[in-house]
Amino acid sequence: MSWWGKIVGGTFGFMMGGPLGAVMGAALGNYFDGGLKSIAFDDSLGIGATERVQSIFFTTTFAVMGYIAKSDGKVTRDEIVLAEQVMQRMRLTSEQRTLAINLFNEGKKESFPLDEVLAQFKREAYRRRNLVQMFLEILISTALADGSFHRHEERTLKHIAMQLNWRPEEFAQLLRMVSGHAQFGGIQGEPAKLDAAYELLGVQESATDQELKKSYRRLMNQHHPDKLVAKGLPEEMIDIATQKAQDIKAAYDLIKKQRA
Repeated sequence: MSWWGKIVGGTFGFMMGGPLGAVMGAALGNYFDGGLKSIAFDDSLGIGATERVQSIFFTTTFAVMGYIAKSDGKVTRDEIVLAEQVMQRMRLTSEQRTLAINLFNEGKKESFPLDEVLAQFKREAYRRRNLVQMFLEILISTALADGSFHRHEERTLKHIAMQLNWRPEEFAQLLRMVSGHAQFGGIQGEPAKLDAAYELLGVQESATDQELKKSYRRLMNQHHPDKLVAKGLPEEMIDIATQKAQDIKAAYDLIKKQRA
């Protein structure tokens, strides 16, 4: 992780600034035994720089995951397990894992400045809609991790999506897709798996072959790992994007096979 090397080397510091810089600072304060004296301020990476966006995506994702997990009043074991699975799939080092856990815990605090964090994230992710979508997908997966969708979680997710300029109908469609994705991976019986495949691809069973292919190609483009990394997805998350792309293809292949 290039930005991680800059943090440890003391040349990255709090170049993020704003509320995200404060959140990162609190998380790093729990990581460095000697405090933050070795961290130097560096504003050389301006808004939009890939390394800057990667660090901001990492910081925002784990902190807001903690906020979502706590939004229904308690953090369940399933939500913690999902966060741990994300960390595992990112193949984080022990030091990076410690930072991710600290960020998650910062997000659970009553004082966590959600709207300010989202405003900064939106500025940094300007015109990176696919990156923002990946962020929302991870948050929705966090809310669904315990098998229930609490009304407080739903209200919080809708608020987050609105702050990031997603229309209600767009969020509703994304929610169906992520829910279908979660079901698709865990269902064995073909009839139910086929239903989940349609939800994953965001189309109705009545969709034409042309409509199905159009949705498939759009989703594959949105989840293309290399394109997401180029837009600011931390390289450690490439496996997550790759798995999503593989599941999208598997869902498409299943539907095509059933229609043949």
